[in-house]
Amino acid sequence: MEVDAAKPSASVPQRNWELSNQIENVDSIFEYNANMQTEMRNAKPWDKDPHYFKQIKISAIALLKMTMHAKRGGNLEIMGLLQGRIDANSFIILDAFALPVEGTETRVNAQAQAYEYMSVYTDLCDTEGRKEKVVGWYHSHPGYGCWLSGIDVSTQTLNQKFQEPWVAIVIDPLRTMSAGKVDIGAFRTYPEGYRPPDDVPSEYQSIPMNKIEDFGVHCKRYYPLDVSFFKSQLDAHILSALWNSYWISTLSSSPLFSNVEFINNQMHDIGQKLGALNTKFQLNDKSTEALDAMDKIVTDAKAIGDELESGRISHFVKKSLFNRKPCCCAPPPQIDEEMQP
Repeated sequence: MEVDAAKPSASVPQRNWELSNQIENVDSIFEYNANMQTEMRNAKPWDKDPHYFKQIKISAIALLKMTMHAKRGGNLEIMGLLQGRIDANSFIILDAFALPVEGTETRVNAQAQAYEYMSVYTDLCDTEGRKEKVVGWYHSHPGYGCWLSGIDVSTQTLNQKFQEPWVAIVIDPLRTMSAGKVDIGAFRTYPEGYRPPDDVPSEYQSIPMNKIEDFGVHCKRYYPLDVSFFKSQLDAHILSALWNSYWISTLSSSPLFSNVEFINNQMHDIGQKLGALNTKFQLNDKSTEALDAMDKIVTDAKAIGDELESGRISHFVKKSLFNRKPCCCAPPPQIDEEMQP
């Protein structure tokens, strides 16, 4: 298939977004081998190795659609499904679609309407000849990071029992808007009774104090996948259309104002953590755990400061660009006809 020579070129903001999220330009990943997919699904190698899947590759279109959906949800959790395939020990996510679900600030539940919508949507995809299968789900954690709660772990475990292969993606729209880069994580749960190694290192992330207990209880029941992003030259038209909608809403908002509640909650959370740590220090608790907790608080505070400074610069740049008065240039001087030769 030849690539349309008239494909739209990406705008500077779109290119910056792609660079920030390290989106690679790959065409071969879209090739579909039906026999290989059937063989892998019949062999089920993931049943023999609880840590079989190591990474997930997400198309730029699917990433942008999930990000826009999560941003529309605001402080309420949203949910959708992932379409794609598997390739060796990787998930390949080519598309995503939203589900009509009712979410709250702490959970999202799919009702009968959502299951009916999912069934109709996938049937229409089959009718149109789309070969991607539903291989997972995504939902948002507004303001409290990308990890699996107890309810999320139960949902993912149930789906891995009956709908394998299956993966879970979590997006934090508030941290995405604050940092300017998509805050995303992908996870798989371990089978019941499996005990993962205790020495597996994990990347630090800031967890609100009121979520630490839920995070700590279930953090050993799942593991993260390495996340990467890609796009194709054939995606250019769709990606540009999606980007125009995303960029307009982003350009018209300022993180300093749209994320006021989120930033206040972060600062309040740091205050609570400092109070708890101060109590330990008053009891002469100078353990390694207490010192590590102080380092994490300093890291969180620095991250908030960096995000506020970035938002302030962005705000003044937009203000300078869009609040300028029209240029009142003086008219060109008139040449006296008598002075002309």
